[in-house]
Amino acid sequence: MTDVAALAATLAAHPHVTGKRDIDTVCAALALGQDSPGRPGDDAAALPDGDGWQLMATEGFMNDFVAQAPWFAGWCAVMVNVSDIAAMGGRATALTNALWAPDAGIAAEILRGMAEASAAYGVPIVGGHSNLRTDRPQLAASIWGRAKALITSFDAEPGDALIAAVDMRGHYPGDSDNFPAFLSAPPDRLRGDLALLPELAEAGLVRAGKDISQGGIAGTAVMLAECSGVGIEIDTDAIPLPADTALARWMVTFPSFGFLLAAKPTDVAAICTRLAARDLSAGVIGRVTPGSAVTLCAGDTRATLWDHAAQPYLGLAPAPEPAHA
Repeated sequence: MTDVAALAATLAAHPHVTGKRDIDTVCAALALGQDSPGRPGDDAAALPDGDGWQLMATEGFMNDFVAQAPWFAGWCAVMVNVSDIAAMGGRATALTNALWAPDAGIAAEILRGMAEASAAYGVPIVGGHSNLRTDRPQLAASIWGRAKALITSFDAEPGDALIAAVDMRGHYPGDSDNFPAFLSAPPDRLRGDLALLPELAEAGLVRAGKDISQGGIAGTAVMLAECSGVGIEIDTDAIPLPADTALARWMVTFPSFGFLLAAKPTDVAAICTRLAARDLSAGVIGRVTPGSAVTLCAGDTRATLWDHAAQPYLGLAPAPEPAHA
């Protein structure tokens, strides 16, 4: 049986999990809360527009990653952005980038990765910023999209089931905690898999969730819990694992297709059936609870991973209800 106390302590101190605390610092400096325009804390900003929402997101990448894996960084600049839009129940429409490099030769591999991912996901790159006279390669990209029905980080409710939806048809490249499942995937499969998220939102099956990002299942669950002002219990024995993968590693893994979805128990079967029809792993790994703690459970043992009331994570919890006389 999993030693959940040791696992919780390991995850709470992991750099992939603690790195998300930077969001708190930035939001505080800009005086942003979850009620600010665009609702910071979500996977993309959602701005009301007619009968739907305009969506916008930005991703930046560590300089060492861009220097060591330029093609992969370029691909990821597209992939993680389209995932953010899908996580909101949206469809991506266009990308821009901001690229710095010492010369055109070094920039070429980054741009090749972006161009190939743009073609694979069917999202055009429509402009950006370029500087080929800097001392190191750097990369960021922004994306726009549109949603008819939103999946948000703010609408998980006690009693909801927590579903993990992941494409397991991938592998770890070396020691990295990235888990790409796109390297041999045909473009129509990549596009069809992402299209499931807006379809689930528009069918009224999913209203809350997040894409599994650099914090892995662990950090993503804490973000979802804090933004929704709830607790989450995760059954570690229910989490599907790739072959020969330790649970502690999988809990901080960044999959190329991975989402945590909060749904009513009566909708779980319909959601999992749609995902399984595309050979995506989908199953209930926990539940949303009252309170503020993200808890790991194995059998009768429990351990707190993070309590966002005691220690804010993103600093984007709902404002407390006003006191009444």
